[in-house]
Amino acid sequence: MTDRIELEHKAEDSASAFQRPGGEFELALRENRKLTFPVHESNKSRFVGKLRYWWSWVVAAVMLLFVAMPALIFLWIINRRMWLYPLCQWGAKTWLAACGAEVKVTGLENLDKDRSYVFISNHRSYLDTATLFFFAGQKMGLVAKKELLKVPVFGQGMSFVNIIAIDRSNPERARQSMEKALDVMRQGYSFGVFAEGTRALPGELLPFKKGAFHLAMQTKAPIIPVAIKQSDWMMGKKTGVAYSGTVEMVLLPPIETTEYSEDRLMELLNRTRTAVAEELQKSAY
Repeated sequence: MTDRIELEHKAEDSASAFQRPGGEFELALRENRKLTFPVHESNKSRFVGKLRYWWSWVVAAVMLLFVAMPALIFLWIINRRMWLYPLCQWGAKTWLAACGAEVKVTGLENLDKDRSYVFISNHRSYLDTATLFFFAGQKMGLVAKKELLKVPVFGQGMSFVNIIAIDRSNPERARQSMEKALDVMRQGYSFGVFAEGTRALPGELLPFKKGAFHLAMQTKAPIIPVAIKQSDWMMGKKTGVAYSGTVEMVLLPPIETTEYSEDRLMELLNRTRTAVAEELQKSAY
């Protein structure tokens, strides 16, 4: 009950900020500060949501132990690591189905299949990673938190499909991780990055970190701003539930990076974050 009241208060505060001309919304965008949007309240059974939440992790564990682990061993022996990629895509789609999540994608017309992109997305739910990985319409790698390396089987398989762990507490290791991402993009892959660096709480958009923008500028790859909506109430951070519903992923028009120099990096960051925030704002009411 306390969490629900807190979310309702956040929604009221956010709504008033949106309604003031030149108010906190625009200021927070310019200063790369946290934004809070109204949160959808599910009318579905919380008990069923908790059951589905734990069921989704049972499904994940079964796939890792009985599908991914034998595949990893076999592909390592025959030295065909990238053959794991279709299996990972199947796993992402299967896990979303176990969570009760359908996915609606708009904006695929903004992509050129012959170009590589840096997809920069907001991040409020575990559902977001599988959604971006499977439904973005491009073969891509992902930047992930170093803690995922500790997950049995999953951590070992990350390097097979260009999922690169980044240690933001260690600048040198973070730099080395971004260099690996550069090498992957030079091979013709796109890259997906959750620029907030962690999952936000339901309704939040956290400040963006700079790493993804360095990656885009160094490879001269266009940025695709990505707004993922509805996943926060379906399976949000610290909620412990998984409600069935439809995740909406909007692929916004590309932002060319060739016109930006390093000293204009924050301008590029703010332009990308504004595109994502304005798309999230459309669903706020």
